[in-house]
Amino acid sequence: MKDVEDIHRPMLNSLQSTSAKMKKIVLSVNAGSSSVKISAYSALFGQAPIQLAEAQISGLTAPPPTLRYTRHGEKVINDEEVKDQKVSTQADAFDILVKALIDDNGVPEISSKEDIAYVCHRIVHGGDFVRPKLISDETYHNLEKLNDLAPLHNSTSLVIVHRCMSDMPKTTFNIACFDSQFHHTIPEHIRTYPINQDIARNNHLRKYGFHGISYAFITRATAEFLGKKVEHVNIIALHLGSGASACAIKGGKSLDNSMGLTPLAGLPGATRSGSVDPSLVFHYASDVGKLSPASTKDLHICRAEEILNKQSGWKALTGTTNFGTITAALDPSSSDTTSHLSPEEVAKMRLAFNIFVERICAFIGAYYVSLQGQVDALVFAGGIGEKSHQLRAAVVEQVSCLGFGPVDKEANETRVKEKLDDSHDVIEIAPPNSKKGKRDGREHRVLVCKTDEQFEMARACAEDGEFWR
Repeated sequence: MKDVEDIHRPMLNSLQSTSAKMKKIVLSVNAGSSSVKISAYSALFGQAPIQLAEAQISGLTAPPPTLRYTRHGEKVINDEEVKDQKVSTQADAFDILVKALIDDNGVPEISSKEDIAYVCHRIVHGGDFVRPKLISDETYHNLEKLNDLAPLHNSTSLVIVHRCMSDMPKTTFNIACFDSQFHHTIPEHIRTYPINQDIARNNHLRKYGFHGISYAFITRATAEFLGKKVEHVNIIALHLGSGASACAIKGGKSLDNSMGLTPLAGLPGATRSGSVDPSLVFHYASDVGKLSPASTKDLHICRAEEILNKQSGWKALTGTTNFGTITAALDPSSSDTTSHLSPEEVAKMRLAFNIFVERICAFIGAYYVSLQGQVDALVFAGGIGEKSHQLRAAVVEQVSCLGFGPVDKEANETRVKEKLDDSHDVIEIAPPNSKKGKRDGREHRVLVCKTDEQFEMARACAEDGEFWR
């Protein structure tokens, strides 16, 4: 007797074939501690998604919250205060953003929640998940367990996942896209910490790596720019923003990432210390093992995590989390916005800048050796990587001994902004150095990439036959 699935297989194949030819709406959601961003795409199976609109609410932790809305690349609402609506949680912000999409006559493809086929959620810590995952009740509970590994990073995303699972139509599929999944190829000898391995395995203590969704986009975009297949590309990529990391990518796959068990390891950030002597925090304060006042019934954060994640970085050094303020203070030709700073304050800004440059270059040097000098490009990405020409110039100058640079001043300071604003994903800022910039037939390029995590999540959804139903 035939299996039920065998009897219905022709019908299932026909339905899948029909579904593959239908355009579907995909939402990509990125929830942070103080903002929620969604991007709406129209997608066909196996093809690059087309963005319809993008909306973001910022200021959840520093009221009043503001709304930014873009349709087909044109700004419709620019940082307008959200009034007469409750916005106290990420879920509240998500509801407002979805309503804005539905109410927009300029996006006729989305007239109700029923039009949304997929919601892709950026989940920072995916544990041992190595690919995107359709979120069932079981998957959701597994993600909740990971909160113990990343209490400051996963909880905000899960608030929106829970809202979608309870309020979105049953025909809408929720998909988890993990920042850690790109790094599942990191070799055992790199991902393993030299501690008791029984304890490590039982408690899932190892390097996971993060910013993987961004690095997946950077790798593909760089390969396309260089005219190479992804599997033939070796790069050192830098995702530099309020959270910053470096990644060695060999043959299109992650070889190493500066982040570790959590995003705290590696480079310093706006409020993160980055890697420090593990015993430092015990000398910093006497209550580091106690729960932070920011903890809740479901979210356990100790004082040590709070100090190193929220009270460190260049905020602790300078008083600001805005890296643009730091670079402006060091530029004599900048506007008057930093002219009031005292010499002592300027010295603090310079120290923060120099620390960041030094830490970045240390990882570039290490990864250059890991890749045995066979590096196609050094790639800058992320908000700071895209916008700070001063940082790019300083980093490239310091690693010039490896064959990178020199930076083309016009390309670095002017052309980057023009080209990236003009929908270019990648631009070159330092032509290959004919004398220094070649190792084993590889030219060391220096590139800037406008990474797009929202698009990368939608693309992963549209290319996965398991999800496309």
